[in-house]
Order: sequence, then C-alpha cells, then structure tokens
Amino acid sequence: MAALTNELLSPMSEADLDEVAALERTLYVHPWTRGNFADSLAAGYPMRLLRRDAELVAYFVLLIGIDEGHLLNVSVARPWQRHGYGARLIDYASAICREYHVGNLLLEVRPSNLPAQSLYNRHGFRQVGVRRGYYPKGDIDQTHREDALVMMLAL
Repeated sequence: MAALTNELLSPMSEADLDEVAALERTLYVHPWTRGNFADSLAAGYPMRLLRRDAELVAYFVLLIGIDEGHLLNVSVARPWQRHGYGARLIDYASAICREYHVGNLLLEVRPSNLPAQSLYNRHGFRQVGVRRGYYPKGDIDQTHREDALVMMLAL
C-alpha cells in the first residue's frame, strides 16, 4: 500500500470539475461528462477528491437516500490503482453514510471489472442483484450493453 502521508481529502468544488472530467475521460470508454459532475454538485451530493501532493489521484460521488447511500462514481487514476486509494475512498464514503445514519451502501459494477469486484468483496460488499443492460458496451456499437452487478455493504 502506498504511503499516504501527503494525502488530502477534500470536497469537490466547481473549480475542480474540468480536472475531474479530464481524469474521467482517461479511465472510461463512456465517461461521465463535466455536466454530470456539475449536476451532482448542484444537487448537493457528497463528492470528494483525494490528492497526493497536488496531483488528483481519485474521487467519488455519493448519493444519500432515506435509508441508503449509493456510490455513483468511484475512480482512481491509473498510475495510482492498486495502491490502496480505492479502499480509502470506500472507507470515506462509508463514513459519510454513517454520519447520515443510513444502513447500507450500494454500488454497481461491471461483471467484466474483476479488480473492482475484488476490492468491493474485500470491503464486505455482497452482490444483491443485477441490472440488465445497464452499461454501454464498446465505443462504436451503442446497441450492445453490459449488465451491472448490484453490490451492497451493510453499515
């Protein structure tokens, strides 16, 4: 696990959106847009950035409902993957959920994303469902879609 001594977790702000959207585009074939992040920010969703020194390493977007949290986006820059930052984000998101007194944290993950599934399983998430055709699949043919595994962590 990477040394986290120069780590800074902070709320995402309007000033961060270009940088976050740029990182998002490096990670996904179908990335969230700047507008998706701006809408989440305007809606008041808890959104956090994790920086190491000044470099944006990771971020998450969390929706808090009446009795559950929903981790809408959790992303780690490629050079920093497999260094413990994804685990840190899950811990931070879980802590926010506990502050809101919600009992569960939900997320979706692609069946093809085995590293993310492994991370979530290590944190105690369990599969509770499947959303058929949830994710676009491929960058050209938008008609083919990939299911999402719905995972839940009891808090």
